[in-house]
Parts: sequence; C-alpha cells; structure tokens
Amino acid sequence: MSKISVNGKPQELDTPLSIAELIKINNVLQPAMVTIQLNSQFVNRDEYDSKQVVNGDEVDFLYFMGGGSNSYQLSVFNLQ
Repeated sequence: MSKISVNGKPQELDTPLSIAELIKINNVLQPAMVTIQLNSQFVNRDEYDSKQVVNGDEVDFLYFMGGGSNSYQLSVFNLQ
C-alpha cells in the first residue's frame, strides 16, 4: 500500500495507478469537467490514462466554475 494525498486528505492505495484510475476510484462526478494537479503541476487531459500516481504524490481534483460577474474561480472538489 502507498500513501498519497487527494485534495489534502490521505489515501492508501495500491500504486502505481493512472490518473484515470484514481478518478474512478474516487467516484469523481463529471470527470470531463475536472482538471488535475499532480504535485502542483497541471496534467494534460490526454495524459490521464498514462500519467502514474505513486507513493507520496499529492493530487488535486479541480473544477473551473463561472461566477455572476463574468469571472471564473478555481474550486477544489471536496471528496467525502
């Protein structure tokens, strides 16, 4: 078992696993709308199947959300 952080919360998982697998394991709603940061670096969507998460990695699931004043905010998706 490896320890990683997902949106600031520890998880123990068998690694390596792909970003796409991590999205499924965490039951991310609307995965087409999520942006991923791996160790503070954005991951290109076309790398979700190939980019591996390993022991000690920090992953953030992010959504860009529109606001009422034509501005956009970056929101961290909180897992339950």
